[in-house]
Amino acid sequence: MATVPKKVTDRIVAGLKRFQPILSSAKARDVGESDTVTIITDMLAEIFGYDKYSEITSEYSIRGTYCDLAIKLDGALQTLIEVKAIGIDLKDAHVKQAVDYAANQGVDWVLLTNGITWRVYHIVFAKPIDHELVIDIDFCALNPRNASDVELLYLWCKEGWQRSVLGDFHTQKQALSRFFIGAMILTPAVLDVVRRELRRASPDVKIELDQIRTVLATEVIKREVMEGEKADEARKKIAKAASKALKAATTKKVSASPDILPPSGLVDPI
Repeated sequence: MATVPKKVTDRIVAGLKRFQPILSSAKARDVGESDTVTIITDMLAEIFGYDKYSEITSEYSIRGTYCDLAIKLDGALQTLIEVKAIGIDLKDAHVKQAVDYAANQGVDWVLLTNGITWRVYHIVFAKPIDHELVIDIDFCALNPRNASDVELLYLWCKEGWQRSVLGDFHTQKQALSRFFIGAMILTPAVLDVVRRELRRASPDVKIELDQIRTVLATEVIKREVMEGEKADEARKKIAKAASKALKAATTKKVSASPDILPPSGLVDPI
């Protein structure tokens, strides 16, 4: 993760110490949604660094109703925030309406929270529109002395948002997903390395790439990793990256080759 500036770290640590008791008390009193929204607004300002009066708004209508909160930076909508009462257990269905609206607005991120649980979703622009859970935090379980916990909250801070650290975190998480790694293992480059090592261990045995691929796909890698939309998406990303790398290598090779000789009539005789 990106390094958290000391000023932001101090603000997050102070915010954790201040709001954890507030949230625990609100949960014990089972406060309603409007009071939860008030607490969330204060948290967005005091912990995450957004200006309460110019960057936090509730003006965005969703199918005749209003999304609880939204974040705007430089006048542009960045993310929608759906808030539920602190005593309600969050469900994926709670965020669907906000996801649909965010997709219509071209917004990539939606936050669902009841004050204690914070879930950040990335919008998947596909048909149909989908969403992917990227962060799931129990705010009251975070430790102000734990750097990793501070870094998690930094992902949603204004300063982190301006540096695109949430997008970088999402990209890294995708690259380390079981679908991406499963697809990567079955690429020719990786299979070739496996075959080389197998031949080194068993020099008298003839082993082909297709044999290795079949064993990995049917006996080693779980079926759920190989099938479905996420697996297909991972394979497409890897193929696209390989194509891009090949194109770059070809361009570099052509650029490094000698200049084309002039017409034969202009070449000095040997």
